[in-house]
Amino acid sequence: MISVNHQRRIKSFVIRSGRMTNSQKRAYVDLWDEYGLVCDHQCIDVESAFGRKASLVLEIGFGMGDSLVEQAINESERDFLGIEVHKAGVGRLMNEAKKAGISNLRVICEDAVQVLTEGIKPQSLHGVQIYFPDPWQKIRHFKRRLIQPYFLDLLAHRVELNGYCHCATDWAPYAEWMLTAFAKVGTWNNTSDNGGFVPRPDRRPVTKFESRGEKLGHQVFDLVFKRCLSDQHL
Repeated sequence: MISVNHQRRIKSFVIRSGRMTNSQKRAYVDLWDEYGLVCDHQCIDVESAFGRKASLVLEIGFGMGDSLVEQAINESERDFLGIEVHKAGVGRLMNEAKKAGISNLRVICEDAVQVLTEGIKPQSLHGVQIYFPDPWQKIRHFKRRLIQPYFLDLLAHRVELNGYCHCATDWAPYAEWMLTAFAKVGTWNNTSDNGGFVPRPDRRPVTKFESRGEKLGHQVFDLVFKRCLSDQHL
């Protein structure tokens, strides 16, 4: 198990006391047994949770969950596990998943780094997707950015050989930061021909957040990296 030292436990998120709608509250309570999983410092039995063995994709910070629900519908042959610390988004995702009759989606409402460290088995993920993480724009907050070399190293221990990590951001300085962070970790190969960004893969839905940003003239940057070394080389 990879240890996460004090410096690395700086949180990349802030839990704000946002308002949950009545529908989100009901879904969070009534649908948790169907869609919710708890890590709580224990390894998660993913196959038992989904009732089958399938390639597993993890999304970190799914927001309100629209794109993750869409992906689960479009890729029924895969299982999707979403991690989000904001309960309003968790409630909404479970509500939409139930309406759509989705069975290949589960959610965890805990710190993603802690879940990856203690709850996910080595090389058990087919892929990881991190769409529009908080860019923490002020220099003094750069240490809070999720995409850091140590975090990418942790992901490499959890993603299978030839699996992937797909990130997207509309903040150009953060996009360059991501490229630099990946370059510092020898376990990921950039799938871009020029070592930079890639066009948005068809499997990533366009989010409402992204559409609003594009209307404001924001460019979106997609990065897709492939896991290139086995655990024995880590």
